[in-house]
Amino acid sequence: METFALTPWRQAVDVASRSIAKEMTRRGQMVARTVTRRHEEPDIEIGWRVVNLDLHGRVFRYRVTDNDDAHGPSGPGTPPIWAINIHGYFAGGSMYARESLRLAQRLGWRVVNPSLPGFGGSAPLDWGAVSINALSDHIDIVRQELGIEKFVLLGHSMGGAVAIDYASRHVRDVLGVIYRDGVATPEWQERHGLPARLVGTVLPDVAPMVDLASAIALDTPDLMIGHMFTTIRALIPDLSSNFKTVAHSAPVATMLMHLDLTESVRHVARADVPIYAAWGCFDRVVTSSAAAAFERAANTTVQWVPGGHSWMLARPSGMCDLLTHVPSGMAYNDVLNERWRLEQHPPLRRVV
Repeated sequence: METFALTPWRQAVDVASRSIAKEMTRRGQMVARTVTRRHEEPDIEIGWRVVNLDLHGRVFRYRVTDNDDAHGPSGPGTPPIWAINIHGYFAGGSMYARESLRLAQRLGWRVVNPSLPGFGGSAPLDWGAVSINALSDHIDIVRQELGIEKFVLLGHSMGGAVAIDYASRHVRDVLGVIYRDGVATPEWQERHGLPARLVGTVLPDVAPMVDLASAIALDTPDLMIGHMFTTIRALIPDLSSNFKTVAHSAPVATMLMHLDLTESVRHVARADVPIYAAWGCFDRVVTSSAAAAFERAANTTVQWVPGGHSWMLARPSGMCDLLTHVPSGMAYNDVLNERWRLEQHPPLRRVV
């Protein structure tokens, strides 16, 4: 039997090879279209509508793709699948814009990128009001504002915990959860890296934070692989906003370091909400022990991908590749589409 230690590397290589083959095929098709369709109208580009919502004097920012003519898996005339893409700590909705645009273009989804309180231009909560429930309540605000009935939740890192918390409290609203390198289970808080061991002999209370900081620093080069300057441009707006509110977002970091949503994960799984977990094989921020714990709690299997903690920021087509070219993601996408169809055409009940 294959050991858990070998699984990430085997799966990551498989995902990388499928993605490379897909990209070569796509580029070949683009060349063919350039030759045979040069006089036709270009494909319509999908943009964003950015909303600054006033919540009793506190700004809450979210962005939504402007593909109003999108339709569902059954074709024109059917409503599209909605997805809400929740960012990680010290990020914001615009950082994930490139990824969400690809989901909208290739899957036909309408995608919302909220910036949670204290991040990406949204005003922070009062210190005493910070909680995981308070953060996930903003997902429901978006849902009500846009009139969304059921939707897919994508969450990365902190956003994974927010997605689980929302899904556990609103299981009937969620078509499925896509959980990426998340912090919903507490195992990620246990820092046993070399920095923790070195500092722990002198300052044991400080050692976990030193280890986490070093993990984030080591993860940063992964963001520079690929289209480096495009990635940097995508990160700058939210980072600029976050540095201005860093003191107000500190309570969120403290909350995350003491968070345990293991029972919420189990509740979502027991409610038959499909969960798809994806993890960067080089993730040093939320390590493989956290992935294994999530697997146990959610009764699912993690799909390992090439990259670090923020693989979807460096390679924004990565999630689309999983859902359209990797067997585990393709199967999950089929489940989402079927759940969507059942929502549109519920089975008739027999009258006895």
